[in-house]
Amino acid sequence: MAMPQRGIKCALMSILTPIPPRTSLPARVALSIPLIGWIARDVVFGSKDNIWYALVILVTLAGLSLATWGLPALVVMALSLVPVCFGLIIVFAKP
Repeated sequence: MAMPQRGIKCALMSILTPIPPRTSLPARVALSIPLIGWIARDVVFGSKDNIWYALVILVTLAGLSLATWGLPALVVMALSLVPVCFGLIIVFAKP
């Protein structure tokens, strides 16, 4: 791997972000998934700015799916958020 030039800030690729050895087995398995695990590993263990990059990726994918498939894509996105909203209701309604 070539060294970055002096004065140029270079970000590492997501596959280079290591998984700490004290991570639980389910987390290690989830973070080993090729594409989703790389993004999740960067968000959890990488720079604090990586969450914003992940959100931009999600919004871009949502926009592209709406532009490509229209209403069915919107319905799929809404139905996939039902369990998330249901879980949030349970968490917030807990006494």
